[in-house]
Amino acid sequence: MTNTRDDRYDYDLIVLGGGSGGLAVAFRAAQHGKRVVMLEPDELGGTCVNVGCVPKKAMWLAADLAGRIGLARAMGFDVPLRPSLSWKELVVHRQGYISNIHASYRKRLDESGVVRVPRRGRLVDAHTVECSDGVRVSGAHVVLATGAHPQRPDIPGAELGLVSDDFFNLCHAPAEVAIVGGGYIAVELGGLLQALGSRVTLLVRGSRLLDRFDGELAAQLAENLVQQGVRIEFNYRLRELQRDGDGKRVRVLGHDGPLDSVFDDVFFAIGRRGNSSDIGLEDVGVEVGDRGEVVVDAWQATAVPSVHAVGDIAGKVGLTPVAIAAARHLADRLFGGKPDAKMDYDNVPSVVFTHPPLGQVGLGEDEARERYGDVRVYRSSFRPMLQALADGTQRSLFKLVCAGPEERVVGVHLLGEAADEILQGFAVAVKMGATKAQFDATVAIHPTSSEEIVLMR
Repeated sequence: MTNTRDDRYDYDLIVLGGGSGGLAVAFRAAQHGKRVVMLEPDELGGTCVNVGCVPKKAMWLAADLAGRIGLARAMGFDVPLRPSLSWKELVVHRQGYISNIHASYRKRLDESGVVRVPRRGRLVDAHTVECSDGVRVSGAHVVLATGAHPQRPDIPGAELGLVSDDFFNLCHAPAEVAIVGGGYIAVELGGLLQALGSRVTLLVRGSRLLDRFDGELAAQLAENLVQQGVRIEFNYRLRELQRDGDGKRVRVLGHDGPLDSVFDDVFFAIGRRGNSSDIGLEDVGVEVGDRGEVVVDAWQATAVPSVHAVGDIAGKVGLTPVAIAAARHLADRLFGGKPDAKMDYDNVPSVVFTHPPLGQVGLGEDEARERYGDVRVYRSSFRPMLQALADGTQRSLFKLVCAGPEERVVGVHLLGEAADEILQGFAVAVKMGATKAQFDATVAIHPTSSEEIVLMR
């Protein structure tokens, strides 16, 4: 801990934003004995807690239960053919869980001595922030952690569409839904809504889902989604949204003509943009990229030595655990006497909460061949035991990507039940440089899906 203070400033650290990254850097700096102020006008927790990871996982769990009810019926349980869901009751449980997180954050802020100001902040100079009520505070360092927001396309009628944030305002499952996009938010929303009672159409600009994930797994996921009833239109170029004749529904038109139906709701899931506007970045010389992201180096530093950025606004890997880790490393470097502390962005595991979930850590097959040349890929395609027992159609696909003569495992790609839970342990193995021979030498746990990873030949 370094306890020296620069009395030229009101605080050692000013944090703009109370999401995952902002909270993490504030708490860690406070642990190092620093004076910290956080400016956050909205609820604590940012996107993840309020309109992202946490409420999304709650809805995913409900959708997963819906699927398991169907499997239970196929296994012989006496359950209704179409069990009803009280969406409002589900939302009550979801929001109660989130309220507990808010209370926990408020308690931690009080206990750690972090000052929370419920105002927006704007940089006046490299060390001064003006609150939206006109009060100014100064700090030796400023961390930008203002997050990002969903984008809308620049097309006629875009205002008729919704974005992912709006999903959490729903009070029921719309009967007919179109989702524009093929990335992880689009397929997550599509799977959720289909499982909870909607009829979903994915309008995908490209020829496949999930460009940043393994192509084979993405193709199997698309097949699984179709089996679940999701309609997928690939190579669809959206041109316009129009209000339908009844004034309540939305018609979607593409460059190649309209679809054969209109929708109750249309969601855009076409990417996110950093919340970097109107916070004074241009005035102090902080560089902003094409997607509204603050340009930072490997140390989370901007072109202004006293200004730093973490989380979604930093434009690197947009995952909550990454924001938290980067924020803690930054605080350790600035205040904890660890000048070499920085985030390692290699081998970051990630999961798409589809049905079933899809996860990966490390390199894809094509990336590995470009980097290493000498690459061998192992695969296992199978029906999980519950699906087989219930005569279900859902298939799992697991892949290992191995490089070099020692066959070091440089990529693990999983599509299947419990892939989200399985991947965490194997991510440790990839980070440690485990080889295929070491995977082979590991005794399998039988009967499980995870045993397939150590039984591939």
